[in-house]
This record gives sequence, C-alpha cells and structure tokens, in this order.
Amino acid sequence: MSVRLIGTGAADGWPTPFCTCASCTAERAAGRVRAQASALLDERVLLDCAPSTPLAAERLGISLAGVTLILHTHQHSDHFSPATLMYRSWVREEPLTVLGPPDVVEAAGHWLAPEAAVTLRAVQPGDTVEHEGYTVRVLEAHHRTGLGRDGATECVLYDLTTPSGERLLYATDTGPLPAATVSAVTGADFDLVLLEESFGDRLDHGTRHLDLATFPEQLRRLRAVAAITERTEVVATHLSHHNPPTPELSRRLADWGARVLDDGATVLGEAQPAVPTPIRTLVLGGARSGKSVEAERMLADAAGVTYLATSYPPGDDGEWVERVRLHQDRRPAHWSTVESLDLVGELGRDGDPLLIDCLTLWLTRVMDRHDAWDDAAWAGGGDAALRADVAELVAAWAATTRRVVAVSNEVGQGVVPEGSGSRRFRDEMGRLNAAIAAVTEDVRWCVAGKVQNL
Repeated sequence: MSVRLIGTGAADGWPTPFCTCASCTAERAAGRVRAQASALLDERVLLDCAPSTPLAAERLGISLAGVTLILHTHQHSDHFSPATLMYRSWVREEPLTVLGPPDVVEAAGHWLAPEAAVTLRAVQPGDTVEHEGYTVRVLEAHHRTGLGRDGATECVLYDLTTPSGERLLYATDTGPLPAATVSAVTGADFDLVLLEESFGDRLDHGTRHLDLATFPEQLRRLRAVAAITERTEVVATHLSHHNPPTPELSRRLADWGARVLDDGATVLGEAQPAVPTPIRTLVLGGARSGKSVEAERMLADAAGVTYLATSYPPGDDGEWVERVRLHQDRRPAHWSTVESLDLVGELGRDGDPLLIDCLTLWLTRVMDRHDAWDDAAWAGGGDAALRADVAELVAAWAATTRRVVAVSNEVGQGVVPEGSGSRRFRDEMGRLNAAIAAVTEDVRWCVAGKVQNL
C-alpha cells in the first residue's frame, strides 16, 4: 500500500493567506504550504477531492489519471469539488466511481453530463462497497455539515482494505469518534490511520473537530480495541494555524506515536521502523514554565496513568486547595491518583505509566522529615540521612522498567536565598536534578511554555 498526501491542511490551509499570526509566519518562513486535506491510495483511490486538490497534485508531480474511485466524506467545500468531476469528464472516458453521502451524490449529479462515465453511489454508515479488489466500509463521523436533506448530518469516514490486505482508516472531518465507529473497527489492526487534528492548542473552538487534547484521547480509544497497534502508522492531517509550528507539533505528536508530514509525502502502510519510547523522562522548569502541562500531555494517549502527588495535603490553605483542584480537574477521568512519598516503592512496581509531580515537593518533605533545614540537625546527621534517601531514589529511578515521567523545579537560577536552610535546599535540589538527569534518556527543559529537549 502506498499513500501520497496531496493536502494536509484544514479548510483555509496552513499558513492561511490572510493571516500573520506566529504559526502562519513561521510556516511561511519555512516554505511550508498545506493544501486542503486529500490523499491518494495506490494511485487509484482518491480520498476527498477538494477544490485545491487537482492543482496541488499537479504542483507535487502527482498524477490523478489512474484514479478509478473517489471517496468523499461530506459536502463541505474544502472536501468536495463537483466541478472537478466535470473537468475530468472533459478529458477522460475511463469509468470512475464516486462514493459519498446522499447530499454529495445529489450535488455531484448536477455537474455531470448524462454520457459521463461516472457512477455516483450514495453511502451511509454501515455500508460496505467492493471496488476492483478494494473493500470500503463506511463509518459514522461526528461532524455536522448543515447541508443534509431535512437538516440531517451527512458526513462519513472510511475504512479501506486493499487487494493485498493492507488496511487504512481515513478519519477527517470528525470530532471525538462515535462509539459505533470505535466498535466497528475493533481488532482492525490498521496499517495506517489518517486522523484529523484541526484545532491544535485552541480548545474552546466548540466545533466537531479534534485538537491537541482530544486527538490523543482518540488514539487511546483506538488502541484499547486494537484498531491501532504498535505497528500502525498514525499521521495527523487537516491541520490549521491553531497548531504550533510544524517542528513543535512533530515533537508533541511523537510522544503519542503519531507523525505530521508535509504535502506530497509518501506514506507506506507496511511496518515502519519502530521509534523507541523512553522509559524515563525528566521535565524541568521554573514556576509556571509549563512543565506539568508538558508531563501530562506526554501521557495523554496512555490507557491508564498513575499520578503520584508528593505535596502535603492542602489543609485549610485556600490558595493551595485551589491549586490542587486545578491540577486534579486537568487530569483525565481514567487516571488514578496516589498521594505518597514512596517513590522508590512505586518505581519498583509494574503498572500503568507513572507521573511524579513533583521531585521538588518530595525533597521538601524529605528535608522536613530529617529536620535538614536546621544547621545543627544537618551537621548532626541530617545530611547523611537526606543523601541516603536521594541515593535510594536515584537507584530506583535508574533500575525501573516502568514508563515514568517526573516533574522537577529548577530553582538555581534566581537570587541567592538569604537563609542557610533555603540555600541548602537550593543546592540539594540542583544535586537531585543532576543525579536523576544523569540516568535519564529523555530530559526536557521548559521555559515560557516552550520545551527544549536536552
């Protein structure tokens, strides 16, 4: 199976011609232009045909002359170009089959002469169509066109099996996948999934599209039913300028086993070289640098996560209670929370991925336990007790086989604290971070909400 990406952009493309936002400006400077979403399977099956598709294909050196089947997801103007069917009929007499919801077929019929060698076939979720060895299963989308007859929503997704047995899921446009669609692809073990990710970091869009919060959730749901497996290649498409620039988007998607590719890229459905997933990740940063958000985002596609909170119970401190509540509200409902200082024990157990937030509060409480803030207690054995605990933690971290992400504060870049206990804490925090980083294969630095891989 070979798939060429003719377009990977949303309706207005990316960069958007009338926009000067940071995302559009960065993409423009890099020379990247994404046309409206469309893909070509085996040079024979065209997945969506937007107004921009024919010229985009021509510019990319992609021929559409061999296309015998076009699958339209819905009638929105960035996915459906009935004029293209007419233009094709002017130059080609070979038979062409066009599938789409009833309103697509009805609209397409107005553009074709009676003698055109085009077969229009209306499909709905649950239908299966055979075409030249390809099996096309029609799935339900979570999208509203507003163009359906009697106000009905007419939008579908496609599950295709090639003559040689490879399988592709084409899922654009859609919001969170309907339960019926997830059920229909149970055990599919797709070779390739093209999944829309329209709105990036804009989470208040209120549309039936996916963003960088709901996209990984769909991956989790599809993995739970073995529709996506370790060998499945996942590519994000239908991208807009609400996403961060491509390098940052690629970095984030990689944590979920997904990729973003340029227009014109060839995607092979055969097994791709595996990208090793790190076991240990350390996320560093200052206050409000985005480190907790980054850590949580990394595990957003996991089937389950154990969130290990190391802070003191909030007690009657209203401001701290509110901080804890905001952290809790941000976590997915299927995550579990453990409040404990026993990091060594948790690292030694098998289980779901472990998110430790954070090492700074753990060190604070361990210093409290050994009275290590006091100079006399420190000199009287507190230093040895603290460092023994740290050494035990570092050893457990180095030996763990459990996927673990830990958050820690970088506290050494501000002014020198006034008190000796505070200076001691700053020094020990730096030593702990360095010791953990030395046995960590994935260390990330957060500043101003941006992330640098160290």
